[in-house]
Amino acid sequence: MSSPFLIIAVDGGAASGKSSTSRALAARFNLLHVDTGAHYRTIALSLLENGVTSPEAFAAAGDGVLAALKTGTRIDGNEAQMSIGGRVPASAEIRNDAVNAVVSKFAAIPAVRRFLFDYQRAQADVAREHGFAGLIMDGRDIGSVIFPDADLRVFLTADAAARERRRAAEGIADSIAERDRLDSARKTAPLACPEGATLIDSTFLNLEQVVEKISAMILEKIRAEA
Repeated sequence: MSSPFLIIAVDGGAASGKSSTSRALAARFNLLHVDTGAHYRTIALSLLENGVTSPEAFAAAGDGVLAALKTGTRIDGNEAQMSIGGRVPASAEIRNDAVNAVVSKFAAIPAVRRFLFDYQRAQADVAREHGFAGLIMDGRDIGSVIFPDADLRVFLTADAAARERRRAAEGIADSIAERDRLDSARKTAPLACPEGATLIDSTFLNLEQVVEKISAMILEKIRAEA
């Protein structure tokens, strides 16, 4: 009997550990990992490169500035990387100070979220086409908007001080409190734990402990659906 194709949604605020956790789970269970935060950062970088430096400038430019961005997907191991015009920007490019300063503001624009919706949903087909056992996608609205019907939905949280330390250890200058405020207050797909999702507080847990908790849930899901 073949194993079921699983879709796993992992949401949480900045530096909650969702990407590191998802990456580890992808390797363990042969899942395609999609970091949607990188999508918004890639779009933000592309907008900045096109002279769109603020939501006001975006409104003036119109939605056509998004239509001109030709998106694609490149697979690197278990990672799905978003390309624009055939190019995948380096991690350092999408995590520089300029992008950090605007990414949450651009992510709050409904047109930007609509632009990425179909692309993100289509990553399940990409995973199937490349022979993965499932898809694990992390972000802020995966279990509530992109895959509300996911087989497993997890919401990771941690106190702000712990997340600030994690961000500093990554060498990223980012205001966690400000990111939380912007992500939680936006009108379109605000950051919130979806109803029915499993909430995990990782303040006093290390990465391995979080991965083990979710691994147990995945194995239970596989046994139930096999």
